[in-house]
Amino acid sequence: MSAAAWGRDLAIGAKFGVAGGREGWLRTLLTAVGVGLGVAVLLFTTAVPGALSARDARSQARDDFTAQMTDKRGDTTLQAVTETQYGKKDVRGRLVHGESADAPVPPGLTALPATGEMVVSPDLKTLLDTSAGKLLRERIPYKDVGTISDSGLLGPHELAYYAGADADSLPLGGGEVRRISSYGGIQQREPMDPVMALLVVIIFIVLLMPVAVFIAAAVRFGGDRRDRRLAALRLVGADARTTRRIAAGEALAGSLVGLVLGTGFFFLGRQFIGDMTVAGINLFPADVDPSPGLAVLVALAVPAAAVGVTLLSMRGVVIEPLGVVRTATARRRRLWWRLLLPAAGLALLAPMIGQGRNSGRFNQAQVIGGTTLLLIGVVALLPWVVEAVVNRLGGGTTAWQLAVRRLQLTSGTAARTVNGIAVAVAGAIALQMLFAGIDGDYTKPTGADLSRSQMSVYGINGSAAESKDIAAKLRSTHGVRSVATLGNASVATKAKSPETYSNLTVGDCASLREIARIGSCKDGDVFAVTGGWDQGAVEMAKPGHKVYISGSDLLPTDKSRASPMGWTVPADIRTVPVRKSPDGGTDGGGLVLTPGALPALDAGRISRKMFLSLDPGVGDADDQARNTVARISPLYDVRLLTDTEESNRFASVRRGLYIGTAGVLLLIGVSLLVSTLEQLRDRKRLLAALVAFGTRRSTMSWSVLWQTAIPVALGLALSTGVGLGLGAILLGMVGHTVAVDWTAVAAMTGIGAGVVLLVTLLSLPPLWRLMRPDGLRTE
Repeated sequence: MSAAAWGRDLAIGAKFGVAGGREGWLRTLLTAVGVGLGVAVLLFTTAVPGALSARDARSQARDDFTAQMTDKRGDTTLQAVTETQYGKKDVRGRLVHGESADAPVPPGLTALPATGEMVVSPDLKTLLDTSAGKLLRERIPYKDVGTISDSGLLGPHELAYYAGADADSLPLGGGEVRRISSYGGIQQREPMDPVMALLVVIIFIVLLMPVAVFIAAAVRFGGDRRDRRLAALRLVGADARTTRRIAAGEALAGSLVGLVLGTGFFFLGRQFIGDMTVAGINLFPADVDPSPGLAVLVALAVPAAAVGVTLLSMRGVVIEPLGVVRTATARRRRLWWRLLLPAAGLALLAPMIGQGRNSGRFNQAQVIGGTTLLLIGVVALLPWVVEAVVNRLGGGTTAWQLAVRRLQLTSGTAARTVNGIAVAVAGAIALQMLFAGIDGDYTKPTGADLSRSQMSVYGINGSAAESKDIAAKLRSTHGVRSVATLGNASVATKAKSPETYSNLTVGDCASLREIARIGSCKDGDVFAVTGGWDQGAVEMAKPGHKVYISGSDLLPTDKSRASPMGWTVPADIRTVPVRKSPDGGTDGGGLVLTPGALPALDAGRISRKMFLSLDPGVGDADDQARNTVARISPLYDVRLLTDTEESNRFASVRRGLYIGTAGVLLLIGVSLLVSTLEQLRDRKRLLAALVAFGTRRSTMSWSVLWQTAIPVALGLALSTGVGLGLGAILLGMVGHTVAVDWTAVAAMTGIGAGVVLLVTLLSLPPLWRLMRPDGLRTE
C-alpha cells in the first residue's frame, strides 16, 4: 500500500472525527481530553529537569560557601549567615556590609542595604506584615526597604532576607563571617551512586507508565459506535484494511486535538505552579519550560501511538457491510504470550540481583527494559484475569447480575479502564519497598537524646559573667525549662608546635553531667574523661603535668591567636567515663573542669555552646528561644536537635517522587472520570430502556458501582502481586534483604481504590441524567 493511500485514508478518518456530526466530534473531544491530560503530564515531566536546573543555577549564583573569598579588604563584602526557622519553615538570612562603593552585591539585589535596613523576599514581607509573623518580626527587627527579585530566590515562596550591619558586628573568623570578593562559585557535586541512579530511573518509569497507558486507552474511546460507522463504509465499497486506516485517522485527529489541548492544559497549569509547594520544593512558572527536543518527541510519539494502538486493537474486530463482529468475545484470550512479557522482564533484571552498590553501575537499558516489561505485563494480564473471573460469576441481586453481564460482554473495556490504576499501584508498591529498604543507607541516626535537650546554641563567646547572663535570659524565656552551658578550648603539651592535642571543657557541675559521669561535684573540681574521641587524654592529664590552653576555632581570628596559657594539672584530678552529650556527640572526652579550677581562663580562649530543654506544652517555645538568642547576637547558631539526619540528595529524590505522584494521581482521577462518562454516554439508550421498563435508579447506580469495583479489585490484586515481585527484585539488586511493609502496601492499594471510588461517585449525577426515558428518542 502506497504512502499516498495511507495519507488519503488517514485524512478521511480525521475528517470523520472532526466533521462527522455530533457523535463524531463528541468522540473526538473525549479522546482529545484524555490524550490532552496525558500530554500535559508528559510536558510537565520533560520540564522538570530544566526547572530544577534553573533552580540550581540560582542557588549556585548566590552561594556564599563556594564564592570567591579573600583576606584583604578591598572591593569586598563582609557577610554572615543568620539562617533560622519559624515554625516549620526555613528562613534564609544574611548580614552584609560593603567595604567599598564597588562591593559585590548578591543576586536579586540592586545595592547592599544600609546598617539597620533589610531587603526581603515577597513572601517574607507578606508574613512580617501580618500577625502570623509577629514573633519573626521581633527576631529580624530591621527596616524593610526593598524586595529581593526572582534571580536571588530559589522559588516564589522562599523566605529570605539580606540585612545591613556595621563592620564591628561582623568579626572575621567568628562563626560564619566571610569576606567575599565575588558571588557565584562552582559547586562540586559528588557523582550519583549506583543505587540512587537506579532509584531515579525507576521513579521515571513508574510515573510515566500510567501516563502511556491512559493515552493508549483514551484513543479507544467510543470504539463501539465508531465500528458501526465503519460498517457503513464497507457497504459502499471500502475493504477491511481501508476501514482500519480510516479508524486510525479518527484516532489521529483526536490525538492531534489532544496535543493542542494538552499544550493548553500545560500552559494553564504552569500559571499555578508558583502557588504550589510539594515536599518543600517551589518553582517559578517561567522555569517550567519543556526541553524542545523532548517536546518534539512527545508531539511525534503521541499521534504515532494513537495510530498504532488503533490498528492493534482492531485486529480482533471484523467489520462487514451489514455489521460488526468482535472476535475477542467469541474466542477466549490466550495466556501464554501475556506471561512472556513479565518473564522477559524478569530475565533482564535477574542478572543484576546481588550486584549492590559496590559492584559498579547498573545497566540502565536492562533496568528500563526489565521494569517496563514487568509493568506492561500488568496491562497484558489484566484483561485475561478479568475475563477469566467474570465468566465464572453469576447469581446475586439484579444490580449484581446487570454488572456481571455487562463485564462478560465488555471485559476488555473494563480492564482498560483500570489498567492505569493497576500499573500505578504496582509501581508505587515496588518503589515503596525500595525506598524502605535503602532508607537506612541515606538516613542516619544522630544519636541525639531528645529527652534531655531539644535545642542547641553554638558559637557563644565572652566572659563567664556574660555567659551566665545569656543563660539567665534563656532560662527566663517562655517555654525554656533548663539550660546547660559548656565552654570549649584546646589543650596541648607544648606552647609552640604541639604534637598532642586534647579537648578542654568548662562548665558548672550540672552542665558537666551532660557530657561526663562525674558523680559528686563541687566548684573547683577537675576531671579526665575517658571513652571520648581523645584516647590520650588520661596521659596528658597526669597530676603536676603542665599543659597549654589555646583558643577554640569558633572564636574570631584576633582572639583565637592569643598566646597559649600555661596551666598545671592539679593533684586531685579524677578520671571518669564519658557520657554522650544531648546532641549525640562524645565531645566530653579530654579535660573537664569547673570554673573555680581555673579562674584565670579568659574569654579570648573559650567559646561556649548551650543545650536547651524546652517545654513541650508551649507550642512556640523554639521560636521564643530563637528570639532571645537573636537579641543577644544574630551570629549564634541555633539548631533544633533531631533523631535522624537524611541525605540531601535522597531527600531531593523523595521530593521529586512526591511531585510526580501528585501529577499522576491527578491524571488518573480526571482520566478515569472522562473514561467513565464516555462509557455511560455510549450506553445511554440501554440505560434509558432499562429505566423505561421499571428498573430503579438505585439498582442502576449499584450496577455501575459493581462494574467498577470488580475489575478494580482484580486489578489491585494483580498489581499488588507484580509490585511485590518487582520490589523484591529491586531490593535484591541493591543488596538488601526483602522486607514488606504491609501497612504501606495497604495504603497504596487503598489510595488506588479511593481514587476509583471517588470517580464513581462523581459519575452518578450524569448517570441519573442519562437514565431519563427521553434518552430513547432518536431522529
